[in-house]
Amino acid sequence: MRKLLVLGALLLGVSFSYAQDADGEEEQKQGWTKNGTFTFLLNQAAFSNWVAGGQNNISGTGGLNYDFNYLRGDWSWDNKLIASYGLTNTEDQGTRKSDDRLEFNSLVGKKAFGNWNYSFFLNFRTQFTDGYNYKEDEDGEFPVSGLFKPAYLTFGPGLEWKKSENLKFNLAPATSKMTFISDDLWVYDDDQDTFVQHSGPDNINELQVYGIDPGDQFRYELGFYASGYYKFTIMENVSFENILSLYSNYLEDPQNVDLDYTLNVMMKINKYLSTNFTVQLVYDDNAVTALQLREVFGLGVNFGF
Repeated sequence: MRKLLVLGALLLGVSFSYAQDADGEEEQKQGWTKNGTFTFLLNQAAFSNWVAGGQNNISGTGGLNYDFNYLRGDWSWDNKLIASYGLTNTEDQGTRKSDDRLEFNSLVGKKAFGNWNYSFFLNFRTQFTDGYNYKEDEDGEFPVSGLFKPAYLTFGPGLEWKKSENLKFNLAPATSKMTFISDDLWVYDDDQDTFVQHSGPDNINELQVYGIDPGDQFRYELGFYASGYYKFTIMENVSFENILSLYSNYLEDPQNVDLDYTLNVMMKINKYLSTNFTVQLVYDDNAVTALQLREVFGLGVNFGF
């Protein structure tokens, strides 16, 4: 876990150091500012009499990144919607989900002093469709995640440092985090060597899911939340977007800091085509006691609005 914290601090440090070389602050526009991008990534591979082996496969991922922000005098309201969904098809496994994310961020700020604002933020995360543990159950009959399975709602007051729309971070020392699930989730029981329903009578080992005890559908946490956002252009037509959040639960194991870091790299070919790369690192010991990794890479068709 210490390595993750060092990584997070290093990423923010590099971002802020790079920002010092920027030429002045951006002119901020009063009223609403809206912009977004829809991207469709496509990957495909085909083999015929290929002696080295391989399977025909095709995958596609659609993604939405939309910002709608408001500024009036000393007040600001920043909102970001992130959504993605992907499918992959191979000869042996058929069609399976390869990406699934729905996230909304909102922050209201009131100017305090310098680049600092009093703030109140809200973050909501879930996914669109059911997910399955194919490693333990090849038929995929038992959903281990899905829409509002789980859903995370995080909110609290704090202080925001904001140099521009592309460089900011927020500190919230009294943050509430709520985790919700429905009652039809399944969890794999190693002792019984089978799937059992989280709230069902077969869950004799009282296995938790996402930190929630059997029979319950809700978990509450109170802790310290820190988030950072930095987007910059490293060279012509190559942009880097960094999104980082850290959370420590005061009520239970505060030393186990949750981490969520996303790097989006876009290399523009022309107005509509680009090569896109996304990597996301997640550590949450209530979900799984290991570092989660999500990576998506491909040729993208982009539509700005």
